[in-house]
Amino acid sequence: MSHAELDAVFDTVPSLAGRPRTVEELSGGLTNRNVKVTTPDGVFVARCTDLSGNALEIDRDAEHLNSRAAEEAGVGAPVLDYRPDLGVLVVGFIPGRTLGRQDLRADGMLPRVAESCRRLHAGPRFVSDFDMFERQAGYLRTVRREGYRIPDGYLDQAERIDRMCVALRTLAEPTVPCNNDLLAENFVDDGEQVWLIDYEYSGNNDACFELGNIWMECRLDLDQLEELVTCYYGGPRPDKLARARLLGTLGQYGWTLWGAIQSAVSPLDFDFWEWALERHELALSELNGADFERLLHDVQVSD
Repeated sequence: MSHAELDAVFDTVPSLAGRPRTVEELSGGLTNRNVKVTTPDGVFVARCTDLSGNALEIDRDAEHLNSRAAEEAGVGAPVLDYRPDLGVLVVGFIPGRTLGRQDLRADGMLPRVAESCRRLHAGPRFVSDFDMFERQAGYLRTVRREGYRIPDGYLDQAERIDRMCVALRTLAEPTVPCNNDLLAENFVDDGEQVWLIDYEYSGNNDACFELGNIWMECRLDLDQLEELVTCYYGGPRPDKLARARLLGTLGQYGWTLWGAIQSAVSPLDFDFWEWALERHELALSELNGADFERLLHDVQVSD
């Protein structure tokens, strides 16, 4: 979409229309275009989606409603407008520092991240659910139906994934509203609190998926994962640590297929195939690691 076309779209969005405005492209956004819009009334972020296809089956209506719930929980940006016919969601711009992976490793940051996760998880229920076992199976149906390539040996792990599913569901807990995609760049630190942004993949889920996904996506080490889990639960929880570690591994296994699909369909100049291979390797390192059997045991033992 050209700048002129984007400007025409914004003229139909109440929070942006009829005002002088400046538009600045924001980095990130592998499934949508994010632009910062400054008007005399404030600063906003317009999340613009290509409506021509939805190979990843992202529910934009759920993203909108879940973003409102995150706002109510006090950790999400305010939601100003939603135009599903135009593929535009407008939220308030959060002034602060967008974090990188190294920032998550800084002293004192993981307790703040855990606190923001707790606030989100204690907030209003989301309108949708997220289960990576189901999501991965859906992605697999897509790649098989369309004939997209997947990493060599990917399906060899199916038996381990099935065993993981059985073990995790032995002591399954009620789900909570989760972001489910907390890359380092989806944390914004305003100096007082850490905000959680981008609710494309949000849904009610196991809290340990959130923690495990942060661990993997932010490339934390195991000691840092233990710190995150301990801060979240208020004390050492070996069972939750094992649960977060397994669910983080499951996330990498599922996101591998996300990358494979994007590699086949996305027009963006980004190496999605390399992205997928990186996550596949991380999943394999855990699925075939020395701790796998112990982790399966630990998640079935109540602390």
